[in-house]
Amino acid sequence: MNYFIYIRKSTDEDDRQVLSLEAQEVELKEFALRENLKIVAIFRESQTAKEPGRPIFNQMLDQIEKGEAEGILAWHPDRLARNSVDGGKIIFLVDSGKIQSLKFPTFWFEPTPQGKFMLNIAFGQSKYFVDNLSENTKRGLRQKLRRGELPGYAPLGYLNDLRTHTITKDPERFRLVKKLFELYATGNYSLKDLQKLITSAGLLSRNNKMLSISVIQHVLSNPFYYGVFKYNEEMYQGKHEPMISKKLFDKCQKILADRSRPRKPSQKEYPFRNLLKCGECGCAITSETQKGHNYYRCTKKKTPCSQRYVREENLAEEISKILQKVSLPAAWAKNMILELDKEKEESAQAGAVFAQNLKDKIKECEEKLDLLLDAHLEGTITKEEYAQKKQKILNQKIEISEKLRDFERNGNNWLEPAKKFIFDANQAQIVAEKGNPKEKAEFLKKVGSNLVLLDRTIKYFPRGAWKILVNLGNFAAEPRSGEAEMNANFSKLPDWLRERDSNPRLSP
Repeated sequence: MNYFIYIRKSTDEDDRQVLSLEAQEVELKEFALRENLKIVAIFRESQTAKEPGRPIFNQMLDQIEKGEAEGILAWHPDRLARNSVDGGKIIFLVDSGKIQSLKFPTFWFEPTPQGKFMLNIAFGQSKYFVDNLSENTKRGLRQKLRRGELPGYAPLGYLNDLRTHTITKDPERFRLVKKLFELYATGNYSLKDLQKLITSAGLLSRNNKMLSISVIQHVLSNPFYYGVFKYNEEMYQGKHEPMISKKLFDKCQKILADRSRPRKPSQKEYPFRNLLKCGECGCAITSETQKGHNYYRCTKKKTPCSQRYVREENLAEEISKILQKVSLPAAWAKNMILELDKEKEESAQAGAVFAQNLKDKIKECEEKLDLLLDAHLEGTITKEEYAQKKQKILNQKIEISEKLRDFERNGNNWLEPAKKFIFDANQAQIVAEKGNPKEKAEFLKKVGSNLVLLDRTIKYFPRGAWKILVNLGNFAAEPRSGEAEMNANFSKLPDWLRERDSNPRLSP
């Protein structure tokens, strides 16, 4: 009787100590020699038997059906089949007489009803082992996700700790990957610029190769870096240390989205282009150059419009007047900083209430997540609806948690934004007098919204605290003869530092 030797090794098996292909071959050849079996071919395969479709296994069965051999020699029945289809083929070939003998060093088989029954049990046990292993693996993954641990390889900047099975900071790359986000968020670097900068700084892949543009883009788009991750299209909050804040991540996403839109090449840069709209018809203000001067005019695409051309120099002068109105002299700024320092001491108690409000909102988000999970498990909402709503609530929780963390780290963290506003108001005078047209345009966008051009004059709505300064008058234009006059003018200021709309404090 002619025999085929079939040996198989699968890398995804739970027991990694199953004999290797070479060891199986040696053992089976020695067994064939002892049993005086005639071996006509050896089939080697490195593929799982969980699913049908193994090409070498199917080739062996085809040759058996053609009569090239009547028996199979394998280490164990689970080498032949771990699924019902392949197991059924073996038993069918035994029933039809194509296979007259199956030999295993660790298992007895004879082509009798009892032998086929035992073979069926062996194949069933092999399938049960695979099914049970799969279920145990899935259960382990679910538990890992509940603990906030990402299954699989850690992203660039992190490492897999094989001892604790957690993800930790990469001491060599963590700081450099964080720098990647910080540089891109400035808007001053393209992905290619980042590639050159970060390579020169020493950030390489785990294979010590330069990061490709696509890898850098993937890093910048991966929410893992601000503390969450996606698995099977569902968002989870990770227990690893976040590399960046969600605010910084969102800023990078906006830049990525803006730069992905096709842009028309512009031959010349106009500093006030895309800044204003027509106050008469609402159309955009376009720009052109005539006789060496830049002019701005309404596109007049919707309805007839009577607005005329405006020279760039005149617009720059208009913006300077607006910035003059919201500027603060250095002496005033100094006095206001002193008031802020006094406010800091008085608001310690209010800060505790503010922090508690944030904690209550975090708890509220957690309760919503629990209710959402219950609704999904009860079948009230679909998996897609659950994943979508969970992502929204989880992102909200992350944002509030970041606010709380910043507040607890910085204490009265409204102080610094307020001081920054006063500094900006002090800088407005400098920009109005010495800034170039582009700097003036950027500062104007900071001061006001809904910028329109009507009768060659800029109309706008001041934002937040800038509105207070506009209402109080043009400080920069007022004469300042001495300290007494300054204090008199300062007393006109309302207590805007304590008003929510005009104070850049954090708010629940």
